[in-house]
Amino acid sequence: MTSSGTNREGRAAAVGVGGRADEPGPGDAAGPERQFASTAWELLLPAASAPARTRGRSLQAALREAVRSGRLAPDTRLPSSRELAADLGVSRGLVTEAYEQLTAEGYLRSGRGAGTWVGGAVRAARPRARDLAPRSPGAEADFVAGTPDLSLFPRTAWTAAHRGTLAELPHQDLGYPDPRGLPRLRTALTELLTRRRGVVADPERIVVVSGVAQATALLGFVLHARGVRTIGVEDPGSPQHDTLYAGAGVTTVPLPMDGEGLLLGPLRESRVRAVVTTPSHQFPTGIAYSARRRAGLLDWARSVDGLVLEDDYDGDFRYDRAPVGALQGLDPEHVAYTGSVSKSLAPGLRLGWLLVPESMTEEVVERKRTMDLGHPALDQALFARFVEHGDYDRQLRRCQRAYRERRDALVAALEEHFPGSEVTGIAAGLHVIAELPPRYGPEERFLARVNGAGVAVRALTRYTHARAGQDGSDGVRLVLGYAHLPPARIRSGVRLMAEATAV
Repeated sequence: MTSSGTNREGRAAAVGVGGRADEPGPGDAAGPERQFASTAWELLLPAASAPARTRGRSLQAALREAVRSGRLAPDTRLPSSRELAADLGVSRGLVTEAYEQLTAEGYLRSGRGAGTWVGGAVRAARPRARDLAPRSPGAEADFVAGTPDLSLFPRTAWTAAHRGTLAELPHQDLGYPDPRGLPRLRTALTELLTRRRGVVADPERIVVVSGVAQATALLGFVLHARGVRTIGVEDPGSPQHDTLYAGAGVTTVPLPMDGEGLLLGPLRESRVRAVVTTPSHQFPTGIAYSARRRAGLLDWARSVDGLVLEDDYDGDFRYDRAPVGALQGLDPEHVAYTGSVSKSLAPGLRLGWLLVPESMTEEVVERKRTMDLGHPALDQALFARFVEHGDYDRQLRRCQRAYRERRDALVAALEEHFPGSEVTGIAAGLHVIAELPPRYGPEERFLARVNGAGVAVRALTRYTHARAGQDGSDGVRLVLGYAHLPPARIRSGVRLMAEATAV
């Protein structure tokens, strides 16, 4: 038994493309033929162990199934009958008979002096992985907000940072990371956020996360563990909050807004003790919370010992006004602050940060540990270097120039093709709100015509808990994202909307 097993293992290691140790192997100049893979060869071992009277049929069935399933791909060269018989420990006649039978059926092909090959008649239906990533609908113009221009990703600088990071990264940093994140990145983020966003940052309270979505989920789980079952959200606001908090067992409570921010009366009446806000550039209305409303929101948080969750999703993009500092800087013990590189670099990097009050840090870190054992170490080290060397600041300046140009193109196109429209939220961010004159309503008809013309666009009501028309107005208010569109596409898209809805 030992001799037979040793023989099989040795010959399996020696078999090349042609089935003999002295013939070219996969890396030699023998053409594109495939090797008779050892994994497929091993599929035949149970058939070779079948009772003698059924061994031949079993071998044929095993070979047939290997071809059908794709384990033996078309144009794979099989070992000679002598070699395969020796490897399987069966008679050569059994293998020859199997080869001949499958050749007659079309599974194999052979020629004098050319060996035996898997034929091309049978094409296995191989399963394909589906791509469930959100994609552009393929419209003539896509004004759906939320995506930056991915062509602006700094590939050259990122590649250089990647090489430098791999060259200098200590071996131990490739082990399981601190669930908060690499100390180097947390230190770099502390300096970056303090300088650019005015937060009160402490590297011991920063947690590196897979974007704002994970930060939201983390806080939801921690709040639920503390007994919180409801959380306030801006209305209108981001539609993803409902799903993310529901996954943590927390129900969202929509709270109305006005031109200064979240209305404090309904907030107090709701009896929630936590609320999600976008105070520097509210999504989707585009307003910045007034100083009075920011102060009132923090007074509420202190009065109920509550928490304000600040989503600073596009805080780095300001065009016509001075940057509005983060709310967290006014009361770091009642505000949890989160942001990411999804708008500045690319959402596919899945890289963000969460700065939490000291009283919550231990719970958030422990939940992060049990969730995924920490963010990928190499990605963290790479981004830390990117920030330290000034590449991130350069990227932000580059994006800001491009996005300002696109905003100006959109505003000008709306003035030309939809005269009388009121465009707001233009001083910052990556989208605007366009309120069209009443003659373009009602909203449902407008959207149907625009979509029919190949333009993807969303109304403001898409982001509210109310539905179109429930406010008693026939007007059309659109949320128009522009960052991902070149100026020429913006102009042509607005023109298409105007042509489709001419009144």
